[in-house]
Amino acid sequence: MNHPVNHHEQSNDRVQADPHDHRRLGRELDLFDSDPLMGAGLPYWLPGGAAVRHALEEFIRDRERRAGYRHVYSPVLGKRELYEISGHWEHYQEDMFPPMRLGAEEVVLRPSLCPHHALIFRSRSHSYRELPLRMAELGGMYRSELSGVLGGLTRVRAIQLNDAHVFCTPEQAADEAVAALELIRAAHRALGIEPVRYRLSLPGAGGKYVADPALWQRAVALLTEVLERSGVPFEAAEGEAAFYGPKIDVQIADAAGRESTLSTVQIDFHQPERFNLHYIGADGAKHRPVMVHRSVIGSVERVVAHLIELYGGAFPAWLAPVQVVLVPVSEAQLPQAERQRQRCLDLGLRAEVAGPEQGSLGARIRAARLVPYQAVIGAKEAADEQVALRLRDGRKLEPMAAEAAWARIGEQVADCAPELWADGLEAVAPAAR
Repeated sequence: MNHPVNHHEQSNDRVQADPHDHRRLGRELDLFDSDPLMGAGLPYWLPGGAAVRHALEEFIRDRERRAGYRHVYSPVLGKRELYEISGHWEHYQEDMFPPMRLGAEEVVLRPSLCPHHALIFRSRSHSYRELPLRMAELGGMYRSELSGVLGGLTRVRAIQLNDAHVFCTPEQAADEAVAALELIRAAHRALGIEPVRYRLSLPGAGGKYVADPALWQRAVALLTEVLERSGVPFEAAEGEAAFYGPKIDVQIADAAGRESTLSTVQIDFHQPERFNLHYIGADGAKHRPVMVHRSVIGSVERVVAHLIELYGGAFPAWLAPVQVVLVPVSEAQLPQAERQRQRCLDLGLRAEVAGPEQGSLGARIRAARLVPYQAVIGAKEAADEQVALRLRDGRKLEPMAAEAAWARIGEQVADCAPELWADGLEAVAPAAR
């Protein structure tokens, strides 16, 4: 049985055996933790983990903005009636938390964002000229997972989902799904994530699915076209579809080969019908839109768990909890280190000072081995407003003006660059080990 990382519980065998297990690293690196009083499957984020999460959320919001998405916020509660209309109550109730009574009403913690986005679309009249309308949200949702399947950040009960819904004409649906899949692939490349396979998830025997064979066939045909146009090999898998339609699942695996779904693309004819969505066509009549559901990085919890294990805590500079550590050689350089730390903070870099009170110079450098940039400040550097940069990969640069160093690092961070130092800059030499 898997458990969230918890200082109050004994680690299980996998956590002890696997040096890259995200639960062990999450505790050792002060990224996240849990507490029995908060409850199983409800981890909290420590400052380091919150910094990673924030950087990731800003990354995906920026990519979505560039792709024409507009962001909304919607509440994590909804009336039971909302999920009766969407079909969640009939087909997905066992994964939902029980309703809460508020006077004469019953409200539910939402298991999905799509019903809320359908209501947002329905709240205004739309012309065909506005379509496709791309609506995105990083929003909370809740799943009543059994305690036996919970584990660290990979299976939780409170989920922050990178979700979006494209409302479009039937003729636009395939193009929008192709674009969504390319957005997913580009984001994965930037993050260093390599999917193990693409899956066309279909209904299976015995599952709870919306009964409309014609719409299922239509959606499957469109998603098959999307995968073929995108040029990715894929496998069909029965029994993995959503209750309202088929989907493309982008599968990842951990070091032990355990698979999970990270990203999805779905074409949905069901919920536009249930919510009576429409747009005004060129003929002046009402027409039914199609909803393309897509999630680029899935749940923030699951993708952070994967990135922790992928990088072993040595994140790319733009994702690192601490990007720059200032290392004064002696107490005399401590004031200069504090000033440069503040300068880094003013420029948007996450920086800390490792002063002499934390040990010898070598010990401090070793302690900061996961930090992308170590800026050593000796007497000469302090006098000349310089820093001597050591890179996490073992290289070191000749002393340079502090402002020039922060500008270069800032460029790497702003570009979400995977490398620590841009090509074509000053030659670097191996640092003394």
